[in-house]
Amino acid sequence: MKLAVVGITGLVGREIVKVLDEHQFTMSMLIPVASPLSKGKKMVFRDREYTILDHEKAISLQPDMAIFSAGGKVSRDWAPRYAAAGCTVIDNSSAWRMDQDVPLVVPEINASDLIGHRRIIANPNCSTIQLVLAVAPLHKRYRIKRMVVSTYQSVTGTGARAVRQLENERHGIEGERAYPYPIDLNLFPHGGDFLDNGYTTEEMKLVNESRKILHEPNLRITSTIVRVPVLGGHSEAVNLEFEEDFDLTEVRRLLETMPGVTLRDDPGRNIYPMPLEARGKDDVFVGRIRRDESCPKALNLFIVADNLRKGAATNAVQIAEWLQKN
Repeated sequence: MKLAVVGITGLVGREIVKVLDEHQFTMSMLIPVASPLSKGKKMVFRDREYTILDHEKAISLQPDMAIFSAGGKVSRDWAPRYAAAGCTVIDNSSAWRMDQDVPLVVPEINASDLIGHRRIIANPNCSTIQLVLAVAPLHKRYRIKRMVVSTYQSVTGTGARAVRQLENERHGIEGERAYPYPIDLNLFPHGGDFLDNGYTTEEMKLVNESRKILHEPNLRITSTIVRVPVLGGHSEAVNLEFEEDFDLTEVRRLLETMPGVTLRDDPGRNIYPMPLEARGKDDVFVGRIRRDESCPKALNLFIVADNLRKGAATNAVQIAEWLQKN
């Protein structure tokens, strides 16, 4: 097993390397790939030194699998070329997610969509992954009629430049901005680019990707994305209206037994999900579980996950692990 990691010097790329090591992913060779600015630099993985390569050299080494985390343009340009050379590509960008011939996968939910696919596989958006992992068992049991999602997204979801902006602002340093406004001591309802319908690209990703993963093309979903001055974790306030009524004890049991989900729901002891607790962990944390008293058969949840882990790197590695075993 020869594994290429494309975009290995970025926030998600570095996290992928960490997860590969933690999960003891079996490989004979790591092929590190990055932009021309990083080509030739050295890195160490499992006590072995590697030289960062460009795409042409990486493809010539005939990787069996490649995990891409280098942005949509790189994925559109290079993923087909890796695939044409016999490599299975797991792509973290939005480039291929809505392609009808490309599976969009959260392994705990729809790993069966991977059967027969060994070309390009899409990793969902970070906010989508944590949402569907928590709601999938509830949808299977009670059938979701409508879903309302408000997210509170970490600056790490934008990338290293946004992290630097936050850190610079906290230290009173003038520097390059990733956002149109200050992010420290501030938040704004803006993630991605605004579309003609008034929603942003990030909001529509959450809608369309959730429908695809859950195999529910007509599921009623609406979302609002909010960027907050937090490092290492996205939070989501979610309201679910079901077709069938539910029992709160059973809801908690379904969430407790869902692989990859940790229940944090004891408000009497101030136990609920927080980004600070989720940072560096693979699980999705769920709490603040309560009936919506304004609507029959409706439920409120609060969902938190480290967007660089399960929201990106961990999910991609889990796809690679599934492919390796199957």
